Amino acid sequence: MKYVDEFRDPSKAEALLGQIEKLSNLLGKNIKIMEVCGGHTHSIFKYGIEEVLPKAIELIHGPGCPVCVMPKGRLDDAIAIAQNPNVIFATFGDAMRVPGSKTSLLQAKAQGADIRMVYSPLDSLKIAKENPNKEVVFFALGFETTAPSTAFTILQAAAENINNFSMFCNHVLVIPALEALLDNPDLQLDGFIGPGHVSMVIGTDPYQFISQHYHKPIVISGFEPLDILQSIWMLLRQLVENRCEVENQYNRLVEKGGNQIALTAMNKVFAVRENFDWRGLGDIPYSGLKIRPEYAQFDAELKFTIPNLKVADHKACQCGEILKGVLKPWQCKVFGTACTPETPIGTCMVSSEGACAAYYKYGRFSQVAKDIGVEKEGVGV
Repeated sequence: MKYVDEFRDPSKAEALLGQIEKLSNLLGKNIKIMEVCGGHTHSIFKYGIEEVLPKAIELIHGPGCPVCVMPKGRLDDAIAIAQNPNVIFATFGDAMRVPGSKTSLLQAKAQGADIRMVYSPLDSLKIAKENPNKEVVFFALGFETTAPSTAFTILQAAAENINNFSMFCNHVLVIPALEALLDNPDLQLDGFIGPGHVSMVIGTDPYQFISQHYHKPIVISGFEPLDILQSIWMLLRQLVENRCEVENQYNRLVEKGGNQIALTAMNKVFAVRENFDWRGLGDIPYSGLKIRPEYAQFDAELKFTIPNLKVADHKACQCGEILKGVLKPWQCKVFGTACTPETPIGTCMVSSEGACAAYYKYGRFSQVAKDIGVEKEGVGV
């Protein structure tokens, strides 16, 4: 395939759905599949994939949204750094509205903090060069997808000896999170749609434990409608054939060994934390990254005094249960009422990759109607 329209061909989608229906009938039972990545969740709702699947197939939305898994305490730490009068705080836009315990970065900006949205950590390095009398801090977050760009930026800052620049590092790792989910007795899954962007960096080998130890199939998937449908078909085929393997549907971009240049940069700059707190999942051992001592001059956690406190989530918000796949967004009592994209209570409603945001934007009416057995005309996806 050469063009994006080919990945959205209705006739090919219909053919795949026919094969999925046949495999589902052969299995003769309900199947639960978790899509790990928030980008997949967004695509599933944007293109109405969940609506056209056989009723026996249920998609569970996982914790693959990096903004969503950020705990309130770390947001409070970021805001504390940003409120320093000598700091220019740079961040990706989707982190601006994530609520901390008292305020958000966007509200702190409105109150006078110098907080700037950037598209790349290199943008923040440029800001540091242009403002030598200010301390510039970049809010580094995300899975292995974005960690290489952070690592390369630190290496660039070291090469250019830029001393007024640092990172507040909140990068997390997908494999420990998947292991924590698989160890959760409340969540029974039949297979995984693996994250495509992360796998471009780490490859397919790190997922072998899922098939070998937990005996679950996983298919690394792209993000277009036909990618996701083909990945579901591949998973069902494994289940029908009683196989548990790591398969790569996204082989046009994902290689078995990953991106060695990116992995080398990450290993040079980062070390693994002994534990890291995830919203909804709690402390997960060896699941976060920190800056190595060799690059300590670029570590904002060492440059600034931060609260470093654990903060409980809002009592009404069930974002944690949604991130674990235990609840669907519309089962949260504040979904679509007190909690909306304009007035978010939890992180899942903030990021475009959050499950709540995807349900709200693309399917909130139809999903709620389906859940309570009521048909609503003129609303839905």
